[in-house]
Amino acid sequence: MHVARDGWPFIVGLPVVLGLLALGANAAGWPATARGLGIAAAVGCGFMLFFFRDPDREPPSDPDAVLSGADGVVMEIAEEPEPEFIGGPAVRISVFLSVFNVHVNRAPVAGRVTALKYTPGRFLFAFDNRASRVNENNSILIDGGRVRCLTRQIVGPVARRVVHWLAPNQELQKGDRIGMMKFGSRLDVYLPKGSAEIVVKKGDRVRAGETVMARLVTRDAG
Repeated sequence: MHVARDGWPFIVGLPVVLGLLALGANAAGWPATARGLGIAAAVGCGFMLFFFRDPDREPPSDPDAVLSGADGVVMEIAEEPEPEFIGGPAVRISVFLSVFNVHVNRAPVAGRVTALKYTPGRFLFAFDNRASRVNENNSILIDGGRVRCLTRQIVGPVARRVVHWLAPNQELQKGDRIGMMKFGSRLDVYLPKGSAEIVVKKGDRVRAGETVMARLVTRDAG
């Protein structure tokens, strides 16, 4: 089991801070407080290791498959315009992540990173469908030749940090790690309308880099 590189400041920092507080409490003659802080340090370290876990995944070999970019639950499938990156009507598949899900995100399709954009915004709860439009987010556009795929990492009131590990024009394979969200959030995947058959439904549980969310049926005309 790997650990996401963005997790180490939390995995190391939390127990160090709580451990120092425990030493101070013990020196001040508060042994019960010191024990409590020591237990909290151990539990906190264990949770951070669990949260920042980064298991290997084996993408399916189906060349038409569009994979989930996140672990979680499909919370909405909607058609809407996406003029900035897709350039027209699109289908959006939204996945909600709880704190118990793996939070490393993966590329839904193979291709070249043609756009990376950070957009500041609000911090509505990620299960609120308005979050797709108004919350702070990272937009990642992958041009796969057959299709343009927009992956949008969206923060919530708890997960106020999303990071990507990409560079412009970087080539990706399907299922490659592209970034992560910290402490629960939402990931939206946009595909040009008519370019793919959606094979998941609202309420389905999905796994990043493994679950097929859609299959390409036409060549992207753009």
